[in-house]
Amino acid sequence: MTGMIELTPTQARRLAVTKQRLTEPRPAATPEGIADLVRDLGCLQIDPIRAVERTQYLALWSRLGRYDRGHLHTALWKDRRLFEYWAHAASIVATENFPIHGSQMWAAYAGETRRDARAREWLKEHAELRGQVIAALRDNPPMTSDQLAELTPAAGPRRPVTGWRTGGDVGWMLYHLWTSGEVTVAAREGLRRYWTLTARWLPEWTERDPLPLAEAVRRASQISLKALGVGTQTHIRNHFVRGHYEGVGQALKDLLGEGLVVSARVVGEDGPWRGDWYVHRDDIPLLESLDSDWAPRTVLLSPFDNLICDRARTLAMWGFDFTIEIYVPKSRRRYGYYVMPILHGDRLVGRIDPKMDRKTAVLMVNAVHAEDSARADASIAEPLARRVDDLARFLGASRVRYGRRKPAAWRAALRSHRV
Repeated sequence: MTGMIELTPTQARRLAVTKQRLTEPRPAATPEGIADLVRDLGCLQIDPIRAVERTQYLALWSRLGRYDRGHLHTALWKDRRLFEYWAHAASIVATENFPIHGSQMWAAYAGETRRDARAREWLKEHAELRGQVIAALRDNPPMTSDQLAELTPAAGPRRPVTGWRTGGDVGWMLYHLWTSGEVTVAAREGLRRYWTLTARWLPEWTERDPLPLAEAVRRASQISLKALGVGTQTHIRNHFVRGHYEGVGQALKDLLGEGLVVSARVVGEDGPWRGDWYVHRDDIPLLESLDSDWAPRTVLLSPFDNLICDRARTLAMWGFDFTIEIYVPKSRRRYGYYVMPILHGDRLVGRIDPKMDRKTAVLMVNAVHAEDSARADASIAEPLARRVDDLARFLGASRVRYGRRKPAAWRAALRSHRV
């Protein structure tokens, strides 16, 4: 297809929601189905916060419903169709895309920024430790950082845990070796990671050679656009392998010339949306079917969900101003600590402020907030209540307790009860 296609805002939003696998039918809740889902999404962000549940499990629940978390672990650690690496954040990604991530690994410390220079200098100063870590992982089964520290005499004293590092020189070294692709996570027990050499862990079928940068950007741009459904160059850059799209303008120009990507305009009541928009050629048939074959759902989203991870895009497409308030002082929060947006069909209609109390098996919904456009829509309340109950069952709660703050039109359906 050549030329430009025109979409309404409703079509654009429906395409985005459908490509994020947030409509019916749901993906298969099997190890294979989960691996295919992550491949379609490009990545599944990892985050340790468990106020409700870790985001990698919540994002899957939003798409699959209740499922066996062990199936994700099987896809990761047994089938090895998935692995952990950087995407738009620390993420679970498809092993078949290793050549794309391999290009990131190869270029990890090749830049001229002060950060790159400091990292190279640190690695040079700790060359002996690097050799000891590599040797220990080569000669032993997968190991934790604590186990590695016992086998690496060149390691300095341990320091407090910060961020994704495990403290001390071994933690730093594992971080750098993971970023550069020399080591990978082979298993997890909660937040404890077991490390091994990437070359030992990858399945035999993996294409291991990193791609030339231009080809990596070309492939990543298509994965990003397909996951988005419709987007601008900026949206593509901010999705999937965020920060690794050098030359994306040329890549899009080439893809347009080959007919793999199609230019689009999104035209609303107030005129065209700003920017140059794109749709992948493979999604044109889906786009054309959305008016007649649209199977919406009501969904609760992790605050890190792929649909809303680009805050500027979320505001532009849905008029939904979303900020994670985890790091905002309690007195300055507008909505709550771990807020989950409410997707109702192709609209973002509100947000809930939940907290899972695992000692009492109670899912506490501290507040329910509605967008102005949805506050009086009582039809949202029943499917929202069902999704909250589904979440409670997924988390192992025996009771849902609602706070007093909720829209008047939704109040009758949102009552505290046993599940």
